[in-house]
Amino acid sequence: MLTQAGVTEGRAPFGEYQTWYRITGDMASGRAPLIVAHGGPGCTWDYVESFAALAGDGRAVIHYDQIGNGNSTRLPDKGADFWTVDLFLAELRNLIAHLGIEGGYHLLGQSWGGMLGAEHAVTRPAGLRALVLADSPASMPVWITETARLRNALPAETRAVLDLHEAAGTTDHPDYEAATKVFNARHVCRLNPAPDGVQRTNRAMAADSHVYNLMIGPNEFHITGTLKDWDISDRLSRINVPVLLISGAFDEATPATIQPFADNIEDVRWHIFPNSSHMPHVEEFDDCMKKVGAFLAECDAGTECVQSFATVRTGQ
Repeated sequence: MLTQAGVTEGRAPFGEYQTWYRITGDMASGRAPLIVAHGGPGCTWDYVESFAALAGDGRAVIHYDQIGNGNSTRLPDKGADFWTVDLFLAELRNLIAHLGIEGGYHLLGQSWGGMLGAEHAVTRPAGLRALVLADSPASMPVWITETARLRNALPAETRAVLDLHEAAGTTDHPDYEAATKVFNARHVCRLNPAPDGVQRTNRAMAADSHVYNLMIGPNEFHITGTLKDWDISDRLSRINVPVLLISGAFDEATPATIQPFADNIEDVRWHIFPNSSHMPHVEEFDDCMKKVGAFLAECDAGTECVQSFATVRTGQ
């Protein structure tokens, strides 16, 4: 275990594997810690590092690299049947137990991390106090429909390159990857250059996209992986903790992909950041940290968590 300047790093044994984690702040502060689950599947913690700023309110913020990615155990020989939602749920439960926080914690999941967070919440774990679903879909079939709509709004020459290489099965071609970046610049992260943490994750993904390719596919809009039929919409009513939904006005996680959360979770509120796409936590950092921090503080205080949230259920 490494500890320096308010940051602790360690590894949680997970069967024969290890989950790397990083804690910012004081676990003994008396406030429920916040676990941050990154997206992908197959990304790394780096691009959501900005949520560590919430430790300034006196709570510990826990980041981790999901198995198969980043600093955790890499398993490049494992096939699609190994990489399941149940595997990542078991890893999350194991990390919570390893850190000894089963009695009380908040969970924030970004993109795929929010899908994982919703799966965790529907099991009604006793220690979960509040849930933040950031830029996350409730249904991959809806996501596929919506990203197709966004893709259709790309320039004609970009769409032609995408169509050509998808038909030929050459989605690893440099021209296809360049065309994909046109979509990403509109709907994933609109900052240019991207912040350092986002760039670190991008480099990690360029070096090793094994898990992402198997579970998602070559990119955010051409979904060929095992998650293509995932849908939690009909189970969302089981979530029994306060939930904050956040997304961006230009997000690939469009309102239609998020609406089932708003419709089916009893205690829910939704804020759309007007100048963001898929990463309000870096695109509108200050406002995002204020919104999430206020939500967690109200939940810590045991309130109804509805004050100061102008957008409830509709996301407008």
